[in-house]
Amino acid sequence: MRSTAKFTAYGGARGGGKSWALRRKLIALCLRYPGIHCLIIRRTLSELRQNHVLPLLRELRGEVEYASGDRIFKFSNGSRILLGYLSCDSDTLRYQGQEFDIIAIDEATQITEYQFSTLKGCLRGVGDFPRRMYLTCNPGGVGHAWVKRLFIDRAFRDGENPDDYRFIQAFVYDNDILMKSDPEYVKSLESLPDALRAAWLEGRWDLFEGQFFPEFSRAKQVCEPFELKTLKRFAAFDYGFDRFALLFLAYEDDILYVYREFCRSGLTLTQAAEEFANLCGDDRRRGCDIVYAVASPDLWNRRQDSGYSGFEIMSRVSGLPPLIRADNRRIPGWRAVRELLTSPDGSSRLKIFRNCTELIGSMEALLYDPASPEDASGEPHDVTHAPEALRYAIMSRGEDRSETLVTPTADRGFISY
Repeated sequence: MRSTAKFTAYGGARGGGKSWALRRKLIALCLRYPGIHCLIIRRTLSELRQNHVLPLLRELRGEVEYASGDRIFKFSNGSRILLGYLSCDSDTLRYQGQEFDIIAIDEATQITEYQFSTLKGCLRGVGDFPRRMYLTCNPGGVGHAWVKRLFIDRAFRDGENPDDYRFIQAFVYDNDILMKSDPEYVKSLESLPDALRAAWLEGRWDLFEGQFFPEFSRAKQVCEPFELKTLKRFAAFDYGFDRFALLFLAYEDDILYVYREFCRSGLTLTQAAEEFANLCGDDRRRGCDIVYAVASPDLWNRRQDSGYSGFEIMSRVSGLPPLIRADNRRIPGWRAVRELLTSPDGSSRLKIFRNCTELIGSMEALLYDPASPEDASGEPHDVTHAPEALRYAIMSRGEDRSETLVTPTADRGFISY
């Protein structure tokens, strides 16, 4: 209630009274600032009705006019609360061009970062009002990654001001009324399976239902950077104009180390190749050799705009290692990743240097595909690139984990270097 940050997120565990707090905050703002315009967003219309329309009707009946056709609560001082939903990206069109002083997103982890960004563009106006967004959130869901990045990890990108973002942890134990009226609810949370209990009761953001790699743990797979002895190394990348995710890897003592990453959006193929070549040059100056780089097979497809394949375009840049097609079988590839995450003795044969923040965050946020639980979901898309590159890398080595690095080719076995 006291937060004046531009973006305030209240979340974590379930049962903390987040939706109630959200409504109370907006009602207080409407009473405090005559003429202020507020918007409450929920993912679906049915959720909006059950969680906000009906409660507001009970709370405000006889005091505030409700226009049911437009789903607007109209205060006598000119303030308004509009209630809307965002079940898919196309629903954002209904809000483009509109202006709101206050936007509240209930269960923000259920919407995409694109939808969140679109709503941010509606946070404007000419009146002398505060311009803020309030979010409630639980771990998990399609929006888990961007909410965690902004409010938990505070890993900001260019143009994002850290001072604008504030997170307030919620626990069911904070909700005195619920604790007294329904103690069985707390007991039900305490009896949940590990991942669900960690997310819903403890409000943890590193474990949640729907996580594709629940066995991934920062304590087990993430290590401090150190100087690797292995001089023969390799790389893997997943290219898209929306995100170029490049990983540098080396095997040492039967452990696969990811020691560096480069992830950036908005790069053409040529620009991506130039960045890659510069990084390879850094390794060469340190006496290391990037023996090969493995990439998605679609890099070899000819592009309609140029008539050249991505492989041909990137190969024009000098300083690149040999580029090879990845084995892009998804389920066998993810199984291979999982094999490295957990050994029979409980250790991990995959280690990621702490500086590889995007790969680490993406491994935590990757969701499974409900239609094919052994496959990773394609949404949210921005967390898929680095894990895809890791899958290509692991599949390029087959069962070979010797210190002698080998390069696979399309038509032969392994060539030793």
